[in-house]
Amino acid sequence: MSDDAKDVANCPDPLKGEEEEEEDIVDPWKVESKSAKGVDYDKLIKRFGSSKIDDDLIARFEKATKRPAHPLLRRGIFFSHRDLGFILDRYEKREPFFLYTGRGPSSEAMHVGHLIPFIFTKWLQDAFDVPLVIELTDDEKFFWKDLTLDETHHLAVENSKDIIAVGFDQKKTFIFADTDYISQSKEFYRTVCQIQKLVTFNQARAIFGFTDSDSIGKIAFPAIQAATSFSAGFPLIFGGRPDIPCLIPCAIDQDPYFRMTRDVAPRLGFPKPALIHSTFIPALQGAQTKMSGSDPNSSVYLTDSPEAIAHKINNYAFSGGGATLDEHKKHGGNCDIDISYKYLSFFLEDDAELEKIRRAYSGGEMTTGELKKKLIVILQKIVADHQQRRNAVSNELVFEYMKPRKLNYDY
Repeated sequence: MSDDAKDVANCPDPLKGEEEEEEDIVDPWKVESKSAKGVDYDKLIKRFGSSKIDDDLIARFEKATKRPAHPLLRRGIFFSHRDLGFILDRYEKREPFFLYTGRGPSSEAMHVGHLIPFIFTKWLQDAFDVPLVIELTDDEKFFWKDLTLDETHHLAVENSKDIIAVGFDQKKTFIFADTDYISQSKEFYRTVCQIQKLVTFNQARAIFGFTDSDSIGKIAFPAIQAATSFSAGFPLIFGGRPDIPCLIPCAIDQDPYFRMTRDVAPRLGFPKPALIHSTFIPALQGAQTKMSGSDPNSSVYLTDSPEAIAHKINNYAFSGGGATLDEHKKHGGNCDIDISYKYLSFFLEDDAELEKIRRAYSGGEMTTGELKKKLIVILQKIVADHQQRRNAVSNELVFEYMKPRKLNYDY
């Protein structure tokens, strides 16, 4: 049995308690931790069977790309991987690969946490100069949410505007909604069918926790997310070649989809997708759960005004500071649980400044109010700049990105 087959066979049922009741809950639909520090990612690496990104791998990354590692990589926010070394091998040999990431469009307004994988993917695209496919799973949200197909497709278009605003090169990027592309590419749908034939209901139930009351749409969906991993489904981009592997930057809660994908890939004669996993940006109220688009007070939205951002950080961001000012000055703040500091680790680019803040706050020299003020200024600028870029993205431009076409590469 392959390592990935073992991962699939041993994947815990998220609906069963037993040993997992005492563990962090991490699956594609729910993230919860009992610790104020949040998810224990070292334990999650062992549980999922992935590999930790260490200093040697980061150094190799920098040597291969001839550029400094992104702060999200240096700081361990992208912390785990599957076969990243294989992708670096291909890059060093000038052998082709592509990037694949995505978004489940469940709300019109994305939050700052949704930006993280796209910011990093943009950096990877610039570093590697390879094609990128971005999947918008409007069908998934139709199956799981109380939304119509028209509504989820509209959300896919609106979310595409936020994604395009990150700065992806149109000549190198294909964005698609599932409900569009399945009807546009017989090769993609055939790939979906091949995957569906190889995964049994028992396997799908073990991986995703499906029950007898779940619709067959939910049960069939994972094959669609898996199919995007394979170049065979994109003949206009890859010239019909089925042998070009991909690298998938994603939050680690998406890993179950790709353990399944990596298990079926050799049986289809396709290369296994490689992955690079990120941690979660926590909710404002604390690191026990991730930021959620369904709870407006847990998130900073990309549509928020400067005043709304300041209000949310000042009123809802969980503090690791002392109960009183004297106590804080005496004992300092706890950066491991302080949400403002955690957010700065995602969005403040200057490593030296971040370390200076950590020392000042941990030593009691910087108050919680001062820490929050620094975060507010940074988030206000990020969101305002994003809003300006997004306002320049028209529906017509979105449809140009979503048009099946040859990209700026020959195969």
